[in-house]
Amino acid sequence: MPKFKIKTGDLVQVISGKKDNKGKQGKVLRVIPETQRVVVEGVNVVTRHKRATMQGESGGIEKVEAPIHISNVALVDPETKKPTKVGYRTETVERNGRNKTVRVRVSKSTGKDL
Repeated sequence: MPKFKIKTGDLVQVISGKKDNKGKQGKVLRVIPETQRVVVEGVNVVTRHKRATMQGESGGIEKVEAPIHISNVALVDPETKKPTKVGYRTETVERNGRNKTVRVRVSKSTGKDL
């Protein structure tokens, strides 16, 4: 299963796709690694018709976010609020008397931690 540089809770910007979605920014609600897709808050909103389940209960129309391919979004740098590429830096951290190597996500444009 592939690993992605975009995680749940990250602020991302849509860099390609439909005209009404392109350029929008939103928070990642869910990452789906099997299909390489992400669900972004407020982006790619579709209407779904819901059937009435019980007698007397009416159905309805609900708006939900549909997943988009992970290649169509870019992580937003919190400092400049513009899309950026993601790199990694390794640090050694001491925990409970042991040294541990930790990977930290870094913005390629500014060099700051993400």
